[in-house]
Amino acid sequence: MTKLACSTYSFQQLINLGELTQFQTLAKAQELGFDAIEIVGLEPAEGQKEEVYVQELKAELDRLNFPITSFTFSADLLNGSDGDSVAEVNRIKKMIDYAAILGAPRVRHDATWGAAGKTFEQVLPELAVLCREIASYGESKGIQTTVENHGFFAQDSLRMEALYAAVDHPNFKLLVDMGNFLCVDESSVDAVSRLARVAGYVHLKDFHVKSGNQPNPGTGFFQSRAGNYLRGAIVGHGEVPVAQCLTILKNQGYTGDFAIEFEGIEDNIKGLEISLENARNYLFAR
Repeated sequence: MTKLACSTYSFQQLINLGELTQFQTLAKAQELGFDAIEIVGLEPAEGQKEEVYVQELKAELDRLNFPITSFTFSADLLNGSDGDSVAEVNRIKKMIDYAAILGAPRVRHDATWGAAGKTFEQVLPELAVLCREIASYGESKGIQTTVENHGFFAQDSLRMEALYAAVDHPNFKLLVDMGNFLCVDESSVDAVSRLARVAGYVHLKDFHVKSGNQPNPGTGFFQSRAGNYLRGAIVGHGEVPVAQCLTILKNQGYTGDFAIEFEGIEDNIKGLEISLENARNYLFAR
């Protein structure tokens, strides 16, 4: 059965203010009515070992009887671990071990945030080899591996499609974030249409968009690759055609899970409540 999850990152404003811990977001997401949780990174208490914290997260998931749809974490196969790709792959494998403890059916690791002086096409063969090794390790643990359209360099749908084809591993899929395509000034409809058939997981995300030909709108906005201005939005309040993207996914046979990743400047709780209501209406309508 398809689950609508909440990314723990959606509470980042409250976490930064010290009003919630990542650990506490599990119960809060369930209280808000989500079907499941997506855990983004690990945020243990100061001095606490990751291994201990992961066990505590698992115990809390069990106590709440609350499923996890994905364990999502940052990575950079070309520049991470001080540029040591072998060390970075080993670190990702350790995170997959954590995902197994948590009971996550999948992980998301990034591909890379860039390669100094090189094009995506030049580094694609190396990325493919490393992603394939990670996918094989994930398969041995019963955990699907995914890479998201994320980080400007590995974000366009054509680049993501090329990465998927180059990896060519049955345990490797794409995490399709319908909002992130705007960061590289690409139509979400066109991009989702291209990648829906190879999606292993989907983020529901929305953005307000202002032309880069206008003055900087101010607080909360960042610039896309082409200089347009984006600001996180409540799902259904921004420029991403969420309902149409969901229809595309359905029409191309996607039956997997979804997660709301709320990045708006609005109050986290109110923003998530409205986002969840809108997402359920869109999902039901499709």
